[in-house]
Amino acid sequence: MSGARPQIKLGAFLYPTGHHVAGWRHPEAQADAGSNFAHYIELAQLAEAAKFDLIFMADGVGTRGTDIEALSRTAVRYVAQFEPITLLSALAAVTKNIGFVATASTSYNEPYHIARKFASLDHISGGRAGWNLVTSSSEHEAHNFGREEHYAHAERYERAEEFADVVRGLWDTWEEDAFLRDKESGIYFDPDKQHVLNHKGKFFKVRGPLNVARAPQGQPVLVQAGSSEPGKELAARTAEVVFTAHQTIEDARGFYSDLKGRLAKYGRRPEELKIMPGIFPVVGRTQAEAEAKFQEIQDLVHPVVGLSILNGMAGGVDLSKYPLDGPIPDVPETNASKSRQKLLLDLARRENLTIRELYLRVAGARGHWQIVGTPSRIADEMEHWFTTGAADGFNVMPPHLPVGLRDFTEFVLPELWRRGLFRTEYQGRTLRENLGLSTPRHPARVQAAAE
Repeated sequence: MSGARPQIKLGAFLYPTGHHVAGWRHPEAQADAGSNFAHYIELAQLAEAAKFDLIFMADGVGTRGTDIEALSRTAVRYVAQFEPITLLSALAAVTKNIGFVATASTSYNEPYHIARKFASLDHISGGRAGWNLVTSSSEHEAHNFGREEHYAHAERYERAEEFADVVRGLWDTWEEDAFLRDKESGIYFDPDKQHVLNHKGKFFKVRGPLNVARAPQGQPVLVQAGSSEPGKELAARTAEVVFTAHQTIEDARGFYSDLKGRLAKYGRRPEELKIMPGIFPVVGRTQAEAEAKFQEIQDLVHPVVGLSILNGMAGGVDLSKYPLDGPIPDVPETNASKSRQKLLLDLARRENLTIRELYLRVAGARGHWQIVGTPSRIADEMEHWFTTGAADGFNVMPPHLPVGLRDFTEFVLPELWRRGLFRTEYQGRTLRENLGLSTPRHPARVQAAAE
């Protein structure tokens, strides 16, 4: 296939049983997915056979919520699932081309840990690793790390800015050819090609050096998911891929234009950042079949679970004291995910939704773009978003697994192939090569070339 025409980038966003809050209850879902490694092997190899760019793993270092009844009825609140770097390292051994992006929070980790783990994953996978840099939005994570309350939103992002700089600095500890491993001379590495960070900042004091050789990609791909003002500024300065949530193409275009427009002040070009909104597709051979499949899974949503998901997305506000068939009340600004709270409230106001209607709307995609239709209709919409400045690609969020991913690969991808919008073969072996991202040069090499 000619590389002259731009093509869509695709991620397979794998929640264990799927993205719909009731997905685990579907007859075709793998209910024990969070603890089933064979399940993930099947998904990874399915996505790789379809030539997806990457697999994306969300993560949180704590269950979300304290409502034990709601938690006992859901599989999408980080109740029981593998730690992602461990899982992706294992999946690297049974795949060859697909990339692996894992979430790790800057709020409840240390930079040295993150730099070491992702550099190791990049080596294990042969250059297919990416770090999804997030700030934790859940108050419940704080309680697992000796804190009575969560970091304030502004402080979280200030910490994240410094955290990202430290990690990238540690990744530049070694030049590409630093390790001679010369048995005859007895020289294992060239001391002149080791660069000790010696970082001293507001939040972190990290000397280095990193005890992992320079990554095959130079640095793992840096991914970011925040859409608040601080999140967008951090992404413009540091991110190479951004995952985001939008309900409408107008919102997606606005975000795309805004974020790409911020790159120049950091000396970056628009093509150095790929923006990939989430898409929750329910695929049917006919529109009626797609709608019936969606209704089948919607009917499995327990009201306690729907309300709990809504409470969390609205910023921890207890909506149970309000009538389910009444409007969303005015709620205070959250200290959790401000962008997701705004998206949720804007949707409710725009479509005049009741609390019940709203939790049913977000039970599947939780604020991401949701489309129920035929393969051609879904491909039409993806093409429209891609060709009109709303997206460089998409993070595909199957309703339930493994069938939801299989439906997308078997029915939607042929439509994209027919239009020349998606690859039929991988362009390279590394995640950077397949995403069309350049390999970062070591700063010492850049400086030497300039002299």
